[in-house]
Amino acid sequence: MRKRKPKKRIVQPDPRFNDVVVTQFVNNLMLDGKKSTAFDVFYAAMDLIKERTNEDPHEVWKKALANVMPAVEVRSKRVGGATFQIPMEIRAERRMSVCMKWVIKYSRARSGKGMAEKLSAELTAASKNEGAAVKKKEDTHRMAESNRAFAHFGR
Repeated sequence: MRKRKPKKRIVQPDPRFNDVVVTQFVNNLMLDGKKSTAFDVFYAAMDLIKERTNEDPHEVWKKALANVMPAVEVRSKRVGGATFQIPMEIRAERRMSVCMKWVIKYSRARSGKGMAEKLSAELTAASKNEGAAVKKKEDTHRMAESNRAFAHFGR
């Protein structure tokens, strides 16, 4: 166990939307420390969303993250030689980081040309409660529901 909790890092808000959560999303999107490239990809995806849906891309992005955000997850725990999948509530920071990572993961897995194209498609789908990231959330909730009998093993 740790002696003390690590300090929270302060993240600067992004230049276009002035939102700290956008910067966190771009940090997750970034590969090989290329932050400016990640910002270019994100803003290109936002421009594509604006072009295709004629809605505020920041609102579409927020709605997509809200739709992907899981409320519960299952954690493995050994009890008397058997391993149980125990459903547990997720704290707010983890909920946000998990949903960002799922959106990015399933964007990369999509077919399409260029990451901006894939990201905009996944975000648009997630804002309409469709897409692979939303399916992952539903699967996680289904798994937690089916293992609800073991919830008493949780902390």
